[in-house]
Amino acid sequence: MRAHMPLVGHLVREMLSRVPTHVNRDDLLSAGYAALVAAARGFDADRGVPFARFAAARVRGALLDELRGMDWASRSVRQRARRTDMARQELTAELARTPSATEVAERLGCSVEDLAAADDDVHRAIVFSLQGFATGGAESMVAEPSAGPEELLIRRERLGYLRHAVEVLPERLRAVVIGYFFEERPMADIAADLGVTESRVSQLRAEALTLLRDGLNAHLDPALAAQNPPKEGCVARRRAAYYERIAAHGTLQSRLAVTGPDGLPVAA
Repeated sequence: MRAHMPLVGHLVREMLSRVPTHVNRDDLLSAGYAALVAAARGFDADRGVPFARFAAARVRGALLDELRGMDWASRSVRQRARRTDMARQELTAELARTPSATEVAERLGCSVEDLAAADDDVHRAIVFSLQGFATGGAESMVAEPSAGPEELLIRRERLGYLRHAVEVLPERLRAVVIGYFFEERPMADIAADLGVTESRVSQLRAEALTLLRDGLNAHLDPALAAQNPPKEGCVARRRAAYYERIAAHGTLQSRLAVTGPDGLPVAA
């Protein structure tokens, strides 16, 4: 359990990036850790499934259950809302314009009054955090919309580039990035493994982040990368070689394979 606690933190961060800001992180962590305990008790190594994959499925399910418990809308209300959104998106694509309420109702096989009542149920179910009123503005009080297909595809490609950029980092920099950000290990432990001081690990972390940023910008935002070109010499040549390794490490297909159709990372 202790070895896989960072997995819970990773899954919670993924979930928080897809839900409104008023969702409490500590509540999700508690639910995730409880699911990790249950997964450890129910794990059977003889089945040949790695514990990380087994536990990730349990934790994701527990996080979704926790979110449903926070939601004042019933599952049927959310299902109607999803069907309505899907119908609107399909009609928008077919008609090349925003469909009317009558057209949406006809697609769903219901009356305009039923459609309006379903929308009212969803709006009534939105709960604003009192903390959000105190510290945020209007933007923080509106639930985040779901990413569209194009936005989701771009996000998945960026995550794929990031994964590949980490994988082709120089060995010591890669060890620091994976240990500190992915495994959430203390800096002292990483320093002991590498045989350096904690301050040196901090320097390596900063160097790795700069290299990752410039490497991603070189492929995803060349205009931004051009604003901060490397100095001439061996440093510039090493960076150029690193950028080439990122490009050669995979294709668009392999980058998209890092995440599933929902945009969440695929379990290893």
